[in-house]
Amino acid sequence: MTTPSTKPSSTTQRKVPCPHCGTLTVYSTDNPWRPFCSERCKSLDFGAWASESYRVQARPDAADIEAMEQELERSAQAPKQRH
Repeated sequence: MTTPSTKPSSTTQRKVPCPHCGTLTVYSTDNPWRPFCSERCKSLDFGAWASESYRVQARPDAADIEAMEQELERSAQAPKQRH
């Protein structure tokens, strides 16, 4: 009599697309970079977050619009610099 394996076989392990490149990768504790496929994809994704490349679009509220108008007024009043 054989005993069942404690780990699921590779055919039954859950696979998810890598958030960075889309490659299907095993989502388990055996994958140290999960949900990414590799250390490279994990590092690239982290770099994008650190450089604020990922942004959530939002509609400006009244305070945002007022701040933008004030900034435009200040830049219009500032003397032009020659390059």
